[in-house]
Amino acid sequence: SNVLERPKVIYNEKTEKYVMWMHIDDANYTKASVGVAISNSPTGPFEYLYSKRPHGFDSRDMTVFKDDDGVAYLIYSSEVNSVLHIGPLTEDYLDVTPVMKRVMVGQHREAPAIFKHQNIYYMVTSWCTGWAPNEALAHAAESIMGPWEKLGNPCIGGNKVFRLTTFFAQSTYVIPLPGVPGAFIFMADRWNPADLRDSRYVWLPLVIGGPADQPLEFNFGFPSWSRVSIYWHSKWRLP
Repeated sequence: SNVLERPKVIYNEKTEKYVMWMHIDDANYTKASVGVAISNSPTGPFEYLYSKRPHGFDSRDMTVFKDDDGVAYLIYSSEVNSVLHIGPLTEDYLDVTPVMKRVMVGQHREAPAIFKHQNIYYMVTSWCTGWAPNEALAHAAESIMGPWEKLGNPCIGGNKVFRLTTFFAQSTYVIPLPGVPGAFIFMADRWNPADLRDSRYVWLPLVIGGPADQPLEFNFGFPSWSRVSIYWHSKWRLP
């Protein structure tokens, strides 16, 4: 393998280890696997353990999410990027369990970034356009296993092209802003197809609040949960 993308690190209190999950692939993107590594420190060095296809399926863009109860989940784009798979990890976070749910079936979403606010799960995803940026979508669910509802494009500010290309970037992770309820940092990859190793990050403020843009898919009316808003700033600072 010579491709390692989208590494995510979570801490396991029981084993006192930092566990990294990552997308592992070959140059032709046919390996489509996840890799697992462990460390005693969040900054490494990490010991690489193995790679595999989770649940026996291809896995490309992926993330991990650690819930309030300590259960961690793997979320990955699968079945040739046509569907997202979500499933809990083992207690040591070193493998998946047999439990897995297919969500957003046939919607061709990738680059999942999951976060939680007031017992509602939120996710920002991208459409599948290779290295070219596209319009993001926000989603929400009362259970991490779904069903997931669309909330619309979360991007605000800049010009129309910025909003329709997720500010020329692609979602990768969302982290809560300590001490500011409902405020998060949206992290995205700004890919450089000519030199992928020189790709950069975009960090922007993300806020949850206000009515959602789109009606529910599975029920009548609009959802009770709030809109996800990602605000463009060429420069900004934490409050």
